[in-house]
Amino acid sequence: MSEILHAARLRVGLAGLGSMGRNHLRNLAARDDVVLTAVADPNEEALVPATNQLGARPYADPLDMLDAERLDALIVAAPTTFHHRIALGALERGVPVLVEKPLATTVAEGRELVEEAERRGVLLQAGHIERFNPAVLALGERLRSGALSRVFSIKTLRAGPFPARIRDVGVAVDLATHDVDIMCHLAGARPDRVYAETTQHIHTSHEDLVFGLLHFPGGVVGLLDVNWLTPEKQRRITVLGEEGMFQVDYLSQTLTFTRGTAELSPTYLDGYAPTFAGETVRLPVTPAEPLRRELDAFFDAIRSGGPAAIPGSDGLWAVALANLLLEAAAAHRPIAVRPPEVAHA
Repeated sequence: MSEILHAARLRVGLAGLGSMGRNHLRNLAARDDVVLTAVADPNEEALVPATNQLGARPYADPLDMLDAERLDALIVAAPTTFHHRIALGALERGVPVLVEKPLATTVAEGRELVEEAERRGVLLQAGHIERFNPAVLALGERLRSGALSRVFSIKTLRAGPFPARIRDVGVAVDLATHDVDIMCHLAGARPDRVYAETTQHIHTSHEDLVFGLLHFPGGVVGLLDVNWLTPEKQRRITVLGEEGMFQVDYLSQTLTFTRGTAELSPTYLDGYAPTFAGETVRLPVTPAEPLRRELDAFFDAIRSGGPAAIPGSDGLWAVALANLLLEAAAAHRPIAVRPPEVAHA
């Protein structure tokens, strides 16, 4: 570890050069505190930009890359079904690893990664990028400071067109893991009961819509709408509480707060439809790229020897809750939440 702490530039490997992997590639290329030493992807054409422009050594198999290279860190941005194999290989070799969400496909795979990281004392960070969105960070700070004396509900919307590249998992594991993680983070608790309904309209083998209902200790209710059926990309959070309502738009990185007016005086749409307008203010948020912040946190933790900003256990919980939503939908009944127990080293 001392060698890493004093290294001028961390030697980084990148596994997976699909959509998210290319975003990592762009960010790594712009940093002066790391060097992209090697990249791995079975598609030879995908390797060309990293090898020709950045001088990274190419590999078809990430495990071959781990065996051949002396890496200080590995980023796993491969398809979900490969996360377990690649991340486990890194942990077994003592290489700190950032695994883009979801941590794994199944609870058993995610649990093995968390246990291996604890047993070997190797950093494992779950790549829940939405936690680094400036608007979400600002919302979290206001909730922790008591801006709402009571929180009634947390509602999320994550929708958009179907991404044809994702065939290995459904929308629950691929996308709802974002929202269950954010709900737990904002509520400051894990749910004790979940229920869901799912549909499969255009995906060939998995669900493409999930409506989920999460009940938290203390009475907070979470409602999530996640789907691959909406013709435009939408990403929003609404937190409703005693004093009013916070709303976040992930894409525009905006945060607003709405409180009710002192007197309920209706206005009329087209002269006949009564509505009530609250007092809404836009709160200050400094825009930033969440992925850059995610990488900052990962590399800072490696250098300091400190804990991961988002530990693997949080990623495991997100996978567990996403799978419980699917279980509840299949059973047509609410399911009590079972903690994904980890055997501590």
